[in-house]
Amino acid sequence: MLEYFKQTITDLKNENRYREFVDISRLKGQFPYAINNQNGQKIVVWCSNDYLGMGQNEEAIKQAISALQSYGTGAGGTRNISGTNHEIVKLEHKIAQLHQKEAALTFTSGYTANDTTIQSLVKIIPNLVIFSDAKNHASIISGIRNSKAVKEVFNHNDIVHLEELLEKYSPSQPKLIIFESVYSMDGDFGKISEICQLAKKYNALTLVDEVHGVGLYGNQGAGLAEQLNLGQEIDIIQGTFAKAYGTIGGFITAKTEIIDAIRCVASGFIFSTALPPVIAAATLANITHLQNSNAERQKMHENVAKLKSELQKIDIKIVDNQSHIVSVKIGDAAKAKEISKRLLNEHNIYVQHINYPTVAKGDERLRITITPLHTEKMINDLVSALAKLV
Repeated sequence: MLEYFKQTITDLKNENRYREFVDISRLKGQFPYAINNQNGQKIVVWCSNDYLGMGQNEEAIKQAISALQSYGTGAGGTRNISGTNHEIVKLEHKIAQLHQKEAALTFTSGYTANDTTIQSLVKIIPNLVIFSDAKNHASIISGIRNSKAVKEVFNHNDIVHLEELLEKYSPSQPKLIIFESVYSMDGDFGKISEICQLAKKYNALTLVDEVHGVGLYGNQGAGLAEQLNLGQEIDIIQGTFAKAYGTIGGFITAKTEIIDAIRCVASGFIFSTALPPVIAAATLANITHLQNSNAERQKMHENVAKLKSELQKIDIKIVDNQSHIVSVKIGDAAKAKEISKRLLNEHNIYVQHINYPTVAKGDERLRITITPLHTEKMINDLVSALAKLV
C-alpha cells in the first residue's frame, strides 16, 4: 500500500506541485522580519496574511497574557459540553456589533466557518439550491459538496449568468447565493450590490465571504460590505481572524434566528473544541483597535499603491485590481517555484509561489502581500530583485 503514497509524491514532484515548507521564526516587534531557520539569515516576509501586522499588536499581546494567566492555555473542550468561556461571549458580541447584525458565532477557522455553515443551511432549509461563484474558495466548494445540495455555479462575477440560473427555479424554491467580497488570488471585488439586488428579486438568501475584507475595508474595518454601505443587505457575513486581525479562527454573523439554528445543528461547531480564551482575548483587542484606528488601513493601501506603481514601471505583469492583493503573473509552475527559491536564497526575500490547485495550471504566480510595516527600502529591494528574476 505504501507504493500509492510514494507514487503520489513522485507525481507531485514531476508536476512541480510538491509542497515544501519554509521553516521560519517570526520576530516579535520586528515584523515583517523573520529568521530563515534553514540558514539563520534574517529575511523579509512578503506573503503573510497578517495584513496589518496585528499579530504584533502590544495591546493584544497584553490581553492574551492576561487571559493565559487567568484561564490557562486551552478552552477545555467543546462549548456544548465544557461551557463557553466569557472571552468568546464578549468576542461574539463584538463581531455582531461591528457588522451591525443581531448575533455571531465563532469557529476554529475561516475554512470551518464556511464548510460548516453551508452544510448547516442545507440541513435547516429543505430543497435549498446553492448558487456559487466559479472562483469561490475551497472551503465554500467543500461545504457545498459535503452538503450534497443542488448547486449552480455561475461564471465569475457574471451577473447575467447568475440571473439566467436563478430564472430556472420557481419563486418558491429556497435559494442561497454565495460569493466573496475580495477574491484572494486575483484581488478583484465581488459584485455585492448587483448580487443583493438579484437576491431580492428572486427571494434568495445571501452569504458573503469577507475573509480578505474584514479589518481592511470600511471605516471600522467591517469589510467591503461596510465600505459600500451594503452590510445590511446581506443575510450572512462570514470572516476570519487569521488575516487582518492577526490571530486564528473564523466567524459568521446574521440575524439571531439564523445563528441560533446553525449553532444547534452544525456538526463542525458542536463537535469541535472551542477557541482558547487566550485567542479570543487577543482577537477582541485587535478588532477593537481596528474599529477605532484607520492608520493601519491607510498606510497599507498607500504601500500597495506604491508597490504596484513601481512594479508597473519595470513592466512586471501584475493582475489589475483595486484591492490590496498584488499578484505577479508567471504562468509556469517550475519557473514560479524557481523564482520563489532564488528570492529567498539570494535576496532574503520570502514570497511563496502559488501553483495548481490553488490556481489553474498555466496561471501560476507570486502573490505578494504588503503591510503598513514594510518600509520604502523593503519595497525598493523587492522590486529590484524581481527585476532580475521575473
